[in-house]
Amino acid sequence: MNGEFVAFFILSVMAIGGAVFMINLTKVVHMALALAFTFFSIAGLYLLLNAEFLAVVQVLIYAGAITILMLFMIMLTRHQNDEEAEPFGFRQGLSFVGVAAFFGIVMWVIYRTPLPAKTADTSGYTVERIGHVLFQQQVIPFELVSVLLLAALVGAVVLARKEES
Repeated sequence: MNGEFVAFFILSVMAIGGAVFMINLTKVVHMALALAFTFFSIAGLYLLLNAEFLAVVQVLIYAGAITILMLFMIMLTRHQNDEEAEPFGFRQGLSFVGVAAFFGIVMWVIYRTPLPAKTADTSGYTVERIGHVLFQQQVIPFELVSVLLLAALVGAVVLARKEES
């Protein structure tokens, strides 16, 4: 048991906990914050795997952009949230038991799976290489995705504005 294992365990529990809160919370803003918490935890897991680029992309795109987009959509739409939060009941207990069982099964599979001792050579996979491939060979799909996301944002704003009138 070393520091890397402890960090992995803490980040994993935080990611799973954020996902469980995301599912069980009733207010939409709290759900968005739990989702952002999960995204940050996953970025920490990427850092443990020495994938710094993926960690930065995770924070910028998911924890930043998508969570902010969700908050804007929440603010632009009207919600009737008059429900009272029910106390710890059968569904929450069943959710907790299910998550605990899933965690136990995953840990059992991880410890029972034999892993090869050799690791792959990752010296050729750099951020410079990713940028070269993305902006020289895949620039058209990259720009099409950005236009698609912009069109989705404009469409959501138009739909939210039509609800007012």
